Amino acid sequence: MNRPMNRRDFLNRTVAVAGLATAALAADASGPNEKVPEATQLGAQSYPQNKGSKPQAPSPKLARRLQPNMTIGLIAPAGNAFENQDMEFAIDIVRSLGFKVIPGAHLFDRLGYLAGADADRASDLNTMFEDPEIDAIFCARGGFGASKLLPLIDYDAIARNPKILLGYSDITALHLAINARTGLITFHGPIATQQFSPYTLAAFQTLLQTVPAAPIIAAPPSFTPAAGRAERLNRLKTLRPGHATGRLIGGNLSLITHLLGTPYAPDFKDAILFLEDVDEAPYRIDRMLTALWLAGVFDQISGLVIGKFTNARVSGPSLSIEAILTDRVAPLRIPVLQGLMIGHIDDQATVPVGAMAHLDADQQQLTVIGPYLT
Repeated sequence: MNRPMNRRDFLNRTVAVAGLATAALAADASGPNEKVPEATQLGAQSYPQNKGSKPQAPSPKLARRLQPNMTIGLIAPAGNAFENQDMEFAIDIVRSLGFKVIPGAHLFDRLGYLAGADADRASDLNTMFEDPEIDAIFCARGGFGASKLLPLIDYDAIARNPKILLGYSDITALHLAINARTGLITFHGPIATQQFSPYTLAAFQTLLQTVPAAPIIAAPPSFTPAAGRAERLNRLKTLRPGHATGRLIGGNLSLITHLLGTPYAPDFKDAILFLEDVDEAPYRIDRMLTALWLAGVFDQISGLVIGKFTNARVSGPSLSIEAILTDRVAPLRIPVLQGLMIGHIDDQATVPVGAMAHLDADQQQLTVIGPYLT
């Protein structure tokens, strides 16, 4: 299973790119005769200018459920693998699920830690939504760079052509921006460059193909205790009791924090927020949760679901993830459930981003209660 690298160095590198975007906005404000910078070596051709506030939240839009022999568009909107074999493996994975595959035009591109230039990756995404031969869109992997595409996405075309978009990790940026701008319910779930465990496959097929009414999602896999055996890896913990109903919004904590204050941040009001991350030290988890708190996110949401914070590496004195979470949720007056199967893990749930759900922290269940596919 491919796991993203630590984002710290990447975020430092993107300061320069953020500076270019700021310069472009300043040029636009200074007058019509000022030129916006031309394409950079990363292919970020004249980004559309963001004029400020987000538009009013659109009504939900539903894609079609998956059926055998549908055609899947396979794209790499963030990072790429080091070898072409990994992308060929991804194509084989999608075919093994019973679908036909059309690779994106730039699926095999590489540009440092990116899967090609920004404009090319955005073009693959836009093309897949507009192409009538494509029934759904799977992301080959996460990595870095999806948030750089947000100004380049054709949201109107997506709204006209609702399709399943599947992926996680850095793909969180696409899920949140597309849902905020179009109302399309997308799916936080497995990428194509990973093996599907029996749990992951069952969760994928149940939610995207069977489409049952009111499915309980992300529950831990079954475990049979015995003498000298008890569940340790996938334990559920109710951090705050209670019930909540709201839209499912969330994904990777780093990406959610990264979008705060931008026109692409989600509407957190009355949402059930779900969080996960990987390769982040406890102090960085603490910092990002504090950022959500300072931004008023925890005052707006109706419930909080905490997935897995995997590979939380510690060097030197540190608080535990358990201590950080306990401290952060202590003052909240909303239900908080920890330990659902959401994150960079082998047994992975598929979660409909933007769908209505009910969180029962007392019974330790998350249930989708609204329509999410047609």
